[in-house]
Order: sequence, then structure tokens, then C-alpha cells
Amino acid sequence: MTDFTPDAVLDATGLNCPEPVMMLHQYIRDLAPGGLLKVIATDPSTRRDIPKFCGFLDHELVEQQEEAGTYLYWIRKKLD
Repeated sequence: MTDFTPDAVLDATGLNCPEPVMMLHQYIRDLAPGGLLKVIATDPSTRRDIPKFCGFLDHELVEQQEEAGTYLYWIRKKLD
């Protein structure tokens, strides 16, 4: 298990596309620059959508894991 201590946690368990990414957009907006957000999701499309979101908006996808159908992401908000 990754030993990152997030500044905020977004639990998108049970939500389907596009809801997890829409919520992610709001959570990342409210996070301080450089802050770490942990996202918990069960929608397999997040494996595609969250890395694209991070790449498009220049946030760092620090880590991603899958545990028994649950997808975990640690995203560091860009400094700007």
C-alpha cells in the first residue's frame, strides 16, 4: 500500500462516468497548489479518464492502484 498522506479524499465509489471526473474537477479546484488528493473509485473508466484529466490540466498522477475492483489515485495539484 502506498504511504501517501492526502490533504483531501474524494470517494467516488458507486459513481459512473462522467461523475467521478466532474467531482474530481471540483475537488482539485478547492485544493491548495501542491496539495495531494486521494481518489477512490469503482468505475473502470477512471483508469482512462483520470490520467487524461491529469495530463490535460498538468496535475501529477503520483500513483494509481487497483484493489479488488476499487481504483485508487493520488493526484498532486499543479503549483500554478
